[in-house]
Amino acid sequence: MGNCCSDDAGGRSAVGGATTSHGNQTDAANDAVDVFLKHRGYNGLFTRIELSLSASHLRDRDVLSKSDPMAVVYTKGRDGALEELGRTEVVLNSLNPVWITKLTITYHFEVVQTLVFRLYDVDTQFHNVEVKLLKLDEQQFLGEATCALSQIITKSDKSLTLDLVSREESSSSTHHRNLGELTIRAEESISSKTITEIIFRCSDLEYKDLFSRSDPFLVISKTVESRIPIPVCKTEVIKNDFKPIWKPVYLNLQQVGSKDNPLLIECFNFNSNGKHDLVGKVEKSLGDLEKLHSSGQGENLYLPTAVGNNHHNKILKSQLFVDKFLESVQHTFMDYLAGGCELNFMVAIDFTASNGNPRLPDSLHYIDPSGRPNAYQRAILEVGEVLQFYDSDKRFPAWGFGARPIDGPVSHCFNLNGSSNYCEVEGIQGIMTAYTSALFNVSLAGPTLFGPVITNAALIASHSLTNDQQKYFVLLIITDGVITDLQETKEALVKASDLPLSILIVGVGGADFKEMEVLDADKGEKLESSTGRVVSRDIVQFIPFRDVQGGEISVVQSLLAELPTQFLTYMRSRNIHPKL
Repeated sequence: MGNCCSDDAGGRSAVGGATTSHGNQTDAANDAVDVFLKHRGYNGLFTRIELSLSASHLRDRDVLSKSDPMAVVYTKGRDGALEELGRTEVVLNSLNPVWITKLTITYHFEVVQTLVFRLYDVDTQFHNVEVKLLKLDEQQFLGEATCALSQIITKSDKSLTLDLVSREESSSSTHHRNLGELTIRAEESISSKTITEIIFRCSDLEYKDLFSRSDPFLVISKTVESRIPIPVCKTEVIKNDFKPIWKPVYLNLQQVGSKDNPLLIECFNFNSNGKHDLVGKVEKSLGDLEKLHSSGQGENLYLPTAVGNNHHNKILKSQLFVDKFLESVQHTFMDYLAGGCELNFMVAIDFTASNGNPRLPDSLHYIDPSGRPNAYQRAILEVGEVLQFYDSDKRFPAWGFGARPIDGPVSHCFNLNGSSNYCEVEGIQGIMTAYTSALFNVSLAGPTLFGPVITNAALIASHSLTNDQQKYFVLLIITDGVITDLQETKEALVKASDLPLSILIVGVGGADFKEMEVLDADKGEKLESSTGRVVSRDIVQFIPFRDVQGGEISVVQSLLAELPTQFLTYMRSRNIHPKL
């Protein structure tokens, strides 16, 4: 899973995203580079999936022969709109077709990708027409099926069989007529697993800063047919150095395309205003970079220059070297899923008094009679709908904190379902029901403490280790305020960083969450306990809900995008292999 990163420990253990060093200035510089790249089209992690289709027991629509079926696959947006992904070939005279054409889709962990499959009997008069030109309303409809891509890839054999139904029946839960079955098989592209580790070095970089040496970083881009470079990788920023040696970058062969495809490697001097100076660039394929490494020679950077109408490249004294070039095939996120590894979802909800009286419309906990979800409900639904596919029993631990149960003291970790014996609820709807019920059975209080719920989640994660289970746990904490047990929370997070656990924190409401960002190592220095012990890896993602609501990037995508990387970092750093 993933494409590229520039951190030795994190990079070797998890391909994807650049993990920065944690000095304040350097960290800020690397955050700024992330923004710079996103403006240029950098998209982060993904993997390519090939779908193979077959069907059985189709209904016969032809009078003198069997049907001639073709499958059309669509992706379904959140608004219900369908976008055609592709079509298979037409299989002649068959009620049990096995299509040869494979359809390719980009798998994104952080969203629910709904697929719609529609089968048609292609009339004889259209057999010589190219399938992409066929008008579907002129063909006989055989049936359709719908599923999420996650449902296919979480199966041990990456195969899912669905009943085919009519269009009218697909939207109803009533008894369906038997129109046959459709089987979908998913296969991860081998190029998604082929990783190239490269260490770049430069010499004699030109001074771009007035009173100091340059602050260089590299951006590696692939060049598409339009000649517009698309960034696929970056290094970290190195401060005040004209002979930088960057940490390893890890390129996914799939994003590059092939070893012969040209790559644009640009060296920039970092500027805090976002206007980074181009120091120089070279254009080389992976094959060329491998040859540079073998020869030990450097390649001169150049700068495009223009004198009047004449354009030429100015060759610079600065050189780019490849100190390491190593290709390998690594286990991917999907390999672990195929081996039976699960992601187990847990949730903890803030019931402190600062949320406001739940019976009043201005409360963050207000349950709108119209059914419009509040911020807490939205966060539960949006994160839960993605993660539920990776948890086979769909029994989710759910807690509340910062409230006083009936006739009891304030509790900083109580079971949301009201039970004193067990904390699990059935499905996402079970969380929603328990949450609503709890609002009428507890008194909102305070203060806001995270330590107890993190400790409880860590205890569950540690039990999976003693039972030798391949499980990874994801705790969602939703809160409206700044925590008051910061040091205790740091202690709990440092301990939890050695466990198969990630923590997603959503801040709701209008509070100033600046202090919360210290828990997210992407936005500050690494967490440290009172004894000086540092977190072994970054396990926390924090985001204020209001930053993304109504925008193009959903809170789910913002929170969940790094989960596969955190998962792989844990598994690979502990040499845990998928049970394939």
